[in-house]
Amino acid sequence: MVQEIVLIGRSNVGKSTLFWELTGTKVRVGKRPGITQYPFKARVGDIFYVDMPGYGFMLKASHADQEKTKDLIVQYFEEHAPEILMAVQVVDASSFLDIADRWEKRGEVPLEIEIWEFLDDMGFDSVLAANKMDRITKADKDLALDLICERLGMLPPWRQWTDKIAPISAKRGDVQALKGIISKKVATKNSPGL
Repeated sequence: MVQEIVLIGRSNVGKSTLFWELTGTKVRVGKRPGITQYPFKARVGDIFYVDMPGYGFMLKASHADQEKTKDLIVQYFEEHAPEILMAVQVVDASSFLDIADRWEKRGEVPLEIEIWEFLDDMGFDSVLAANKMDRITKADKDLALDLICERLGMLPPWRQWTDKIAPISAKRGDVQALKGIISKKVATKNSPGL
């Protein structure tokens, strides 16, 4: 059976850069949100990696187009559920808390939290790739990850969730934490008798 690891996240959080780091396959990236508009796949061994379009704000895209992209993402997960080995939700760790605060002040559930809960409700094995860690000072990294963890409904400290949270910097090629989680999960799910 085909197995997929699907990268999902808000526009401009570094999904396509991370996809390139994981697969060696370049996809079009840009400084403006909304460059990736359809799922893009690359095979590595027996696994297909899928780079999904970003959800949320996209420059020059109408609200209707943004909703259409969100529907495309949800539909993809529903239709491909049997093949999805795991979902990797990519967030910009340096802006996650500010964005969540803005949404919550408006009385809305932040998209990152909504998607994380959607993946959980669908029963997917999900991992959070906390990208752009290089933008957070060394002294603040653990606190930032603890607060992100808490917002996603996981009890801090984040270090007890090293099988679900990977601090990375895709642009700098620092993705070993995520590769380690993926390797362990692939090995576990493909072990005989499981």
